[in-house]
Amino acid sequence: MESTVSANIARVRDTIAEAALRSGRKVSDVRLMAVTKTVDDERIMEAIEAGVDIIGESYVQEAKRKIEKMGKSVEWHMIGYLQSNKAKYAVRLFDMIHSVDRFDLAVEIDRRARAAGMVTSILIEVNISGEKTKSGIPYSEAMPLIRAVAPLEHLSIRGLMTMPPWFDDPEEARPYFVKLRALRDWVLEERIDHVEMRELSMGMSGDYQVAVEEGATIVRVGRHIFGERPLRGVR
Repeated sequence: MESTVSANIARVRDTIAEAALRSGRKVSDVRLMAVTKTVDDERIMEAIEAGVDIIGESYVQEAKRKIEKMGKSVEWHMIGYLQSNKAKYAVRLFDMIHSVDRFDLAVEIDRRARAAGMVTSILIEVNISGEKTKSGIPYSEAMPLIRAVAPLEHLSIRGLMTMPPWFDDPEEARPYFVKLRALRDWVLEERIDHVEMRELSMGMSGDYQVAVEEGATIVRVGRHIFGERPLRGVR
């Protein structure tokens, strides 16, 4: 019998495909991340067995335990706020860090990546909404941060991430996704050395279909895969 998790993933993938086709995009342009904060190991393994190849974690210690148990057969991405003193662990654990939002953090990740003999892929997190409760560099400061981080030799800027406000109607999130895509286009026009803009990490359980229509390349889905979870703020 198909598990609830695998059935949910199939539904989410169908929704992604429909949104991609509506907007004239290829389905292969969009990757599904399973957000697994507080999710038990068995259900994460079900998601991996169902074909999910990106796992998103918010806490270094929780991710470390899971990775040690489950291995690196999939990509593990850091999507939560990252303290500078956890950078030394993050560079070894994660294939990509989505939440770089300040220069001192970028410098520390670069230093730790250099010590490990590697280049760490990062996204610049942008607080499009200006909400004080959310992480991310303010929109007006995003381009200066990108320019400052670009020369760091052991970081690879791969794109941008954002999290819009929560709305009952996902259509209300659309302007925030449009603005992040416009920032991506602006960065591309500037032709900054060592900066790629391959990824737009945007869209969660409540609004991912709109994000796909507006150019998301990674959508971060938790609740629609694993159901409701005990912690607030998980979508």
